Amino acid sequence: MISILDSPAMYLICGLIILFVAIVSAVFLIRAYRAGKAIGMDSDVLKRAITSSATFSILPSVGILLGVIALSGSLGTPWPWLRLSVIGALHYETQVAQGAAEQVGMTALSAAQMTPTAFATIALLMSICIMWGMILSIFFNKMYLGRMGGRQSRKQESPETAEKKTAEKTGARQGFGDAAMIAMFIGLVSAYIGSYIGGFVSGNGRFAFKGSLVPIIVAAVSAAVMALFTWLAEKKHMVWLESFSIAGSMLIGMLAAIFFG
Repeated sequence: MISILDSPAMYLICGLIILFVAIVSAVFLIRAYRAGKAIGMDSDVLKRAITSSATFSILPSVGILLGVIALSGSLGTPWPWLRLSVIGALHYETQVAQGAAEQVGMTALSAAQMTPTAFATIALLMSICIMWGMILSIFFNKMYLGRMGGRQSRKQESPETAEKKTAEKTGARQGFGDAAMIAMFIGLVSAYIGSYIGGFVSGNGRFAFKGSLVPIIVAAVSAAVMALFTWLAEKKHMVWLESFSIAGSMLIGMLAAIFFG
């Protein structure tokens, strides 16, 4: 099955889609540069913005590369490469792939248990579950941006008052959005850790007694590394470490899995 998933045909299909997205990105880059010039922005400022954006995009992509490597063992290289290059997110892809694998009867997301039906189900769910952001943006993005920017009141207000009200509304919405995202991730983490603890306590099921300890240890080590990076960035003003936090916690978590496994 892996030979099929790593076949030239899969590379061609996924590569063409990634090439299309790369071309679209280049087109928007050129149009944005020309728009900046049209409004009078300095060429050096625009070039610095491009350079800094490219530089700070490379470091977080290390975590994405690790995700491709982690998923390639069971799903082949082209499909994870496509998912994580276009619109996928590392935590989303691994979570949905694992959940879909369990629903089709696989005890683990592995190449040994992969079948054409299982791969089709996993690939379909990975695609369908994440496309709603794009679809909903088509219909609601304009209204959302209008709300974020604040609409002009019917009553005459001074620019300072209008700006203050807009900032307060925007801050409130952003605060709610941050809280909602944090709550969602806490729920996801709790669900995963709860399943690991349950497997350890029961001592049977899909985790052997020793194996059930490994996910718990890896989660604890990764959380500790992420906390260390956050502490250094916030308390010691080493802000540049934020770009390494995801990749660093993943790498050290993987090393912990190898060591304790």
